[in-house]
Amino acid sequence: QVQLVESGGGSVQAGGSLRLSCAVSGVGYTTHCMGWFRQAPGEEREGAASLNIAVHNVGPTTYADSVKGRFTISQDNDSNTVYLQMDSLKPEDTAIYYCAVHWGNCRTLRGTEFGYWGQGTQVTVSS
Repeated sequence: QVQLVESGGGSVQAGGSLRLSCAVSGVGYTTHCMGWFRQAPGEEREGAASLNIAVHNVGPTTYADSVKGRFTISQDNDSNTVYLQMDSLKPEDTAIYYCAVHWGNCRTLRGTEFGYWGQGTQVTVSS
């Protein structure tokens, strides 16, 4: 059974940083794609970043233009945790952030491709 549990959200001032964590279980030793998505109130869900995880290789990464250069997705294989390091945060980054997974290689940042989702963690950036 796949389980994804996010943590690390909170409130921060513009220009600050946060690191989100996603504890992953039940995916197994197979190629899969991890993604981070976000949804602001009244807005559509947006893909932020993805990371391709193969049996013997991690990468490549993909980022939305809105976060490129500020966010970094990474994985700690020992703890089965995927991170989203968020730097230079802006008020428009305020949203609920979700991690998600699908089997196979990453293709796009469309949420419809991801079959399993965490419960989300709130990120609030004040100006």
